[in-house]
Amino acid sequence: MDATTKKALLLLKSLIFHYHGLDDDERAMLEHTASKMEAKEEMDWANKFISEDYLSAFERSREFLSKIFTKMNPSDRIKHLTEVWEETHKKGYVTEMETTAILTLSKDWHVEKEFLEVVKD
Repeated sequence: MDATTKKALLLLKSLIFHYHGLDDDERAMLEHTASKMEAKEEMDWANKFISEDYLSAFERSREFLSKIFTKMNPSDRIKHLTEVWEETHKKGYVTEMETTAILTLSKDWHVEKEFLEVVKD
């Protein structure tokens, strides 16, 4: 996996986790993912990208992520969205803002219907 894809995957996860403030469990999940992907620098980049301006982070991220994810096949897009969806549930709750963000991204990436089919089960 190339560095740009690693950045996109970590930005996706970090963006969703930052919606209500990155807590210790979420930080640990991000660090685990980065370690598994051998992507510490990419994780640092994603967190810096978000921290540059929290208020515009989602819109800036949407643009960057769409460039990367729309080049992937639809099943990979759904797989990555589902991974983030499932990780948000591991912490015991999912906020409305997190859900809205994930659904917005699924629409941006042209897999909204397919993603909804996966998560409704």
